[in-house]
Amino acid sequence: MASLTQILRLPNSSFSRTLALKFYPTITNQDWFACSIFYSTILSSTCSFRAFGSFAGESEDGMVDHQEFQKWSNGGGLCHNLACIDPTAVVKFGAVIHERATLGANVHVGSGSVVGPCVRVGQSTSLGFNVALSNCFIGDSCVFHNGVCIGQDGFGFFIDEHGNMAKKPQALYVRIGNLVEIGANTCVDRGSWRDTTVGDYTKIDNLVQIGHNVIIGKSCLLCGQVGIAGSATIGDYVTFGGRVAVCDHVSIVSKINGCIECSEQSWRVQKGRTLNLHLPFQFFNRFALQQTVVSRRTSRSLETTVAFLRFQFSNGEGK
Repeated sequence: MASLTQILRLPNSSFSRTLALKFYPTITNQDWFACSIFYSTILSSTCSFRAFGSFAGESEDGMVDHQEFQKWSNGGGLCHNLACIDPTAVVKFGAVIHERATLGANVHVGSGSVVGPCVRVGQSTSLGFNVALSNCFIGDSCVFHNGVCIGQDGFGFFIDEHGNMAKKPQALYVRIGNLVEIGANTCVDRGSWRDTTVGDYTKIDNLVQIGHNVIIGKSCLLCGQVGIAGSATIGDYVTFGGRVAVCDHVSIVSKINGCIECSEQSWRVQKGRTLNLHLPFQFFNRFALQQTVVSRRTSRSLETTVAFLRFQFSNGEGK
């Protein structure tokens, strides 16, 4: 049944049928009916929809048709027919799960949250109120507090040939590891040339901005109002105090402790270079802002400052 195998990957919808008939005119109605039965069987064997309640009705003005969404009986939220949801998941009233999204076992989705198309959420992950997930893959046992936004477009623009500001394509994803906690109103942008990544066990405070293409290692700690510009690479076990700013395209090695309100003036290195400081947090926090500010223009000033700080510490002045 060659004609049937040609359309097995197409969703069961009127649009898919029209598209299939356009490219495969030999498909018959019997083939399409058989494909629909096959598609429904595979979908139901992979995802359980037994917890669905009644169909969602139309809005009061009659302008919006929600027939593709159903009420999830375990919480009362709306879930698309093509979403793959474990029966143990809780989708609270006011939450919306879009097509081809996947929710693992014991996932909790708070009211007002939106899980976009093709998003995957691992088991035992908890989403607070008004969380927005799009273009992302979330690991197991994560906690996202109220207002977290994951997977929106990064801030990338260029001047086109007409002298106008044009948008750079932002077409990749965000990948969040296991046991990650993200505080309220934190934003993580999707990638443009590589996926934005947050490693396992990393903890992120409220109001943190993580730009597109950023890679953050495992077990990092980012305090409130930290800002990481696009394409930066952060190693493992890195700690940033409040309001630390990291410039774009820099690399910071593992086990670095950044002081509070440490701006780009004291962190910036040449693009492609690595910032390698092995200083105790208490020492760096005390002296980094009191000593010579590192120049933005050269990395030599950075090396001079680091040598000076190490000299003070070795002589006991940094204790």
